[in-house]
Amino acid sequence: MKLPLSFLALLASAAVLSADEKEIFNGKDLTGWEGNMELWSVKDGAITGITPPDPANPAKGIIKHNTFLVWKGGTVGDFELTFQYRIEKGNSGVQYRSKELAPGEFGPIISGYQADFEAGETYSGILYEEKGRGILAKRGEKTTIKPAPEGAKKPVVEVTGNVGDSATIQAAIKKEDWNEYRIVAKGNHVQHFINGLQTIDVTDEDTANAPKEGLLALQIHQGPPMIVQFKDFKLVESK
Repeated sequence: MKLPLSFLALLASAAVLSADEKEIFNGKDLTGWEGNMELWSVKDGAITGITPPDPANPAKGIIKHNTFLVWKGGTVGDFELTFQYRIEKGNSGVQYRSKELAPGEFGPIISGYQADFEAGETYSGILYEEKGRGILAKRGEKTTIKPAPEGAKKPVVEVTGNVGDSATIQAAIKKEDWNEYRIVAKGNHVQHFINGLQTIDVTDEDTANAPKEGLLALQIHQGPPMIVQFKDFKLVESK
């Protein structure tokens, strides 16, 4: 039996909706995002963040604290996020399962999990907790996070294996060009991938401190003048 085109279109629409994919960037402007709009804009179809040079010392950036562009379309818990990024100088990242703290002079301040990346050769792909527990997995590591011992401030980060060679992962990252980043978060298990290579695998058993749900945000970092861009976001939430 030949199905009518209208029915086939309805089935296709239902299939798209069932994936729970959310649009977080329209490719044109920053509708749905909040931050310091002197630092954030859309250029060539990409969200663009800058750390401007300090007129008194052009080798340094003008901002005095890390600041963020915050997605206000909801929160994320269990999800998969894929996006493209490029960076010139400095450090950046995508915050997830995060929360807003009191804003600073240069805009929003965020705390939570960060899928880190940089123009350098050390931190791209790691799991860092901004304004929190610090580095939870270095690139290439599989870790389990345990609560801090009594009297200690930092959790115990147990390296239980590896997911790849750090140098090999770095070699696959294109300098000052577009790269693909993927974040997968389910329960207390999070994974990062860059250009198809897994960079970390973390099981967070520090229950009292492990973020379960929260905001998405994009970072510009204090330090040298820099440019970072993001595009082609695909957010699919799990149920």
